[in-house]
Amino acid sequence: MKVLIDTYPLLVRSAGVKNYLYHWVQALRRAAPHGSIGALPEIGNDVELHHDRSMAGILATTTGLATLALSNHLSVPILSHLAGKADIFHISSLIRNPPRGPLLTATVHDMTAWMMPELHLQANRQADSHLANNLRRAHRIIAVSEATRQDAIRLLQIPPEKIVTIHSGVASAFFHVSADSVAAVRTRYQLKRPFILSVGTIEPRKNLSTLVNAYRALPAHLQDEFELVLAGPIGWADPETTARVRAVRYLGYVPERDIAALTSAATVFAYPSLYEGFGFPVAQAMAAGVPVLTSNVSALPEVAGDAALLVDPRSEAELRDGLQHLLLYPNIRAAMSERGRQRAECFRWDICAAKSWQFFQELSAR
Repeated sequence: MKVLIDTYPLLVRSAGVKNYLYHWVQALRRAAPHGSIGALPEIGNDVELHHDRSMAGILATTTGLATLALSNHLSVPILSHLAGKADIFHISSLIRNPPRGPLLTATVHDMTAWMMPELHLQANRQADSHLANNLRRAHRIIAVSEATRQDAIRLLQIPPEKIVTIHSGVASAFFHVSADSVAAVRTRYQLKRPFILSVGTIEPRKNLSTLVNAYRALPAHLQDEFELVLAGPIGWADPETTARVRAVRYLGYVPERDIAALTSAATVFAYPSLYEGFGFPVAQAMAAGVPVLTSNVSALPEVAGDAALLVDPRSEAELRDGLQHLLLYPNIRAAMSERGRQRAECFRWDICAAKSWQFFQELSAR
């Protein structure tokens, strides 16, 4: 059996989908027989994950995106030719016209464009509408959480038996962060005080204005002792949110090689997102042993389990009180850290890959 995975999102700016594809393909190749997992386009395993640019060279990126455009806009059956003798083609988020020969599978990461369209650009909503067409055509679908699975069933009328939940994973770097790497990151980003950390693209869904307001509402002595540090590229946030983000400690885009150590260095990880299909930063923080404050909505309670403090993300008071509670009580932070590490063991990429390979085998055996 040959599975070909659409990796075109690795050629563009992307966050969660890119993270998933990069680690998932590598883990699948460890789990499956040699030569069973292909990628279109093929990206070398030694390439560093980078969210803010293409992971291929200029020529490969230009060729890949031109191929994608020809397939999408001119309906040229070029992907059917490139798919060759693949038995299964696993589609991501950019292809509109998948190859016709192989069985079609897909991963659905979230349904936020349907549930909160006002928080997204028109281009994002349009891309998700094309993905929805492919999800309806797919023979089987992976959902990265049960919450996302239920949303997809309800909003896209996908038959429940067609879509299965396979949780995403956490890179091994987050489970084993050395003291030296933490010290190096503190020096590199001049992090001299203990800090609350939030990582993610600066966009409306991440709810960062409310987080900043909650931090500013903390007692002055806690603001003096702990600073609020935000990391991530500027996405489509409005100018007011961007200004508020820049008014605290904003690091901008942080390379992936620094994220594990930066996360591990934090006293508390805060992630008050309004909707997540999985929530990589929360799972990563738990793996690094950092106490987590996150939202009680979407997939976040499913991922966090009993290892995080859950609050209403739209309540500035709940966010403030949650932050204060964690900052004031080191013993509570220590207990949450231990529970978080244990919970994160559920989200190993090797576990995800083993379940995914079984998913493909079951489809092929039909």
